[in-house]
Amino acid sequence: MKLKLDANGNVVLQDGKPVYILDDGREVAHDAAATVAKISSLNGEAMSHRQAKEAAEAALKPFKDAGITDAAAAAEALQTMANIKTGDLTTAAKVQEIKDAATRSANEAVAAATRAAEEKQRELTEQNTKLTQDLNNHIVGGSFTGSKFIAEKLAIPADIAQKVFGDRFKVEGGKLVPLDANGNPIFSATNHGNHADFDEAIQVMVSQYPNKDKILKGSGASGGGASGGGGGSGGAKSISRAQFDAMDGAARAAAMKGGATISD
Repeated sequence: MKLKLDANGNVVLQDGKPVYILDDGREVAHDAAATVAKISSLNGEAMSHRQAKEAAEAALKPFKDAGITDAAAAAEALQTMANIKTGDLTTAAKVQEIKDAATRSANEAVAAATRAAEEKQRELTEQNTKLTQDLNNHIVGGSFTGSKFIAEKLAIPADIAQKVFGDRFKVEGGKLVPLDANGNPIFSATNHGNHADFDEAIQVMVSQYPNKDKILKGSGASGGGASGGGGGSGGAKSISRAQFDAMDGAARAAAMKGGATISD
């Protein structure tokens, strides 16, 4: 899933909501506010099911401790015993048979209710996880698309920058948290005690990137084997085969998009 951009690289909006292109080619408008509300609703529903399950098990515990796990079945068994005259109880085995039947029925009912509650909770958890993931992707993707630093300073488009640095951001509590190469949070150098905002963090990441000269505007492949002019390329840069092979995928794409030629 990726953001839909117009010819100028701006996010396409539909009714004020950013449009995403799904993996199967369909286009949908993402309503972040509705997604957050749905996640909250699912969390509440999951909690309600869990509490109902725990309350049911607590109510049945005294009966289960006594070997009877269903109050209705126990009441029926007691009524059956009341209707049987003392003289008709020929053996203690008959009493045990009635008790065992009631216990089996109660156990089966509790097991079925527990399975249903667990299945419902699993479904709600999956929905919650999917919605949370979509929202997080929206937050990260929107940050790359709207970055002033990427638009003004990088020679690669926002979607390529996201492929290179996207896994260095995570979302916690709806807020973006940048990470360094070791997975530790990047804190702001000016807003002390707080995480760096997106543009400050991406500048730090680019400055530490081994091939930063290949993705920064104006740095390209100047120097170190690059040949300016010649061949009538209209200002396009020439990159040696060795330099091109040393680039990562994003840098190669940026070089080719900028009209670079490869010389052996």
